[in-house]
Amino acid sequence: MVNYFSSDFKLGILGGGQLGKMMLYETRKYDIHTHVLDPSAEAPCKIACNYFEKGDLMDYDTVLNFGRKADVVTFEIEGVNVDALKKLESEGIKTYPSATTLEKIQNKATQKKFYKEKNISTAPFEVFDSLAFLKESVAKGKIELPFVWKSATGGYDGKGVSVIRKKEDLEKLSSGECIAENLIPFKNELAVIVARNPSGEMITYPVVEMEFHPTANQVEYVICPARIDDKVAEKARKTAEQVSKAFEHVGLLAVEMFQTEADEILVNEVAPRPHNSGHYSIEASYTNQFEQHIRAILDLPLGSTDSKVGGIMVNLVGAEGHEGNVVYENIEKIMKMEGVTPHIYGKKITRPFRKMGHVTIVNKDLAEARKIAEKVKNSIKVISDKD
Repeated sequence: MVNYFSSDFKLGILGGGQLGKMMLYETRKYDIHTHVLDPSAEAPCKIACNYFEKGDLMDYDTVLNFGRKADVVTFEIEGVNVDALKKLESEGIKTYPSATTLEKIQNKATQKKFYKEKNISTAPFEVFDSLAFLKESVAKGKIELPFVWKSATGGYDGKGVSVIRKKEDLEKLSSGECIAENLIPFKNELAVIVARNPSGEMITYPVVEMEFHPTANQVEYVICPARIDDKVAEKARKTAEQVSKAFEHVGLLAVEMFQTEADEILVNEVAPRPHNSGHYSIEASYTNQFEQHIRAILDLPLGSTDSKVGGIMVNLVGAEGHEGNVVYENIEKIMKMEGVTPHIYGKKITRPFRKMGHVTIVNKDLAEARKIAEKVKNSIKVISDKD
């Protein structure tokens, strides 16, 4: 077995944002040597890794040369050069999740077609090479309004997704490859995180329920466990396992789903990395998602996914109308509340709806935790120092 701890072993992480930073809490705990590549000289990871390199994650040579300095490579963002990962794999450097898995997920149109091919339940959809072709189909009445538009590439944190209710809504969209997806009436948006190691050991976290901001299309609250029937929860976890096996993924896979009015489970999309829907686990679980990801990619035994206590996560995003040096207004108020832990990501500049941190609330009584989460949301404000 490879000695990962206090040794010459090097783990390369592509992307230096908040997910990477929280991964580094765990590599620090285990004294695993880390290299990080990120395009920003001010990346949150910079303060915690052993070696930091500034560079373009989509540049073939940059990713290849960075990866050659590591023994295992992982990523905290999907926007990385897949061809460089394939080359690294051919040279014997392990990349987890694999380049093949990432390639199927990077493009949402490819991802949706994959679900169809593998008989994984998902909302009915149609793929268009460009916005112009979609507009033509709408004009001819081949696509009925309303529907959900998704950009095949480049979408994140609520960007690249819009509900199209009238033809005029099409004018605001980007022009590239896209998906028109049926608007599903659903009871809940759910997520399940799956961990899988190269030996094939697989484990799922409890189902979480997600509450979204009505206009920004960003998650506001993640609630664990989801307030759903046990049979629906079991179906969601089984679906997540099916998706993991289909992708043959290694590491963490966050599977986002819809619970329909008829209690069907439809897969929406996946993220092959630690995910916003798993942040509650830092305080609430026996093994948090970031430690689990490290365990999985290094083929170590997977940890317990059970929760010690009910957990809720509140996203901290930049307030509308505020841009500049960040100030966390009223943070001391929430720190007085029972079971409340703020996590600050280390981004110096705030912008409207930019993810700047999150807060976890733990409580044996989930209803009480939800009330405290509401108080947290109404108390803390992410503003700029110009106000």
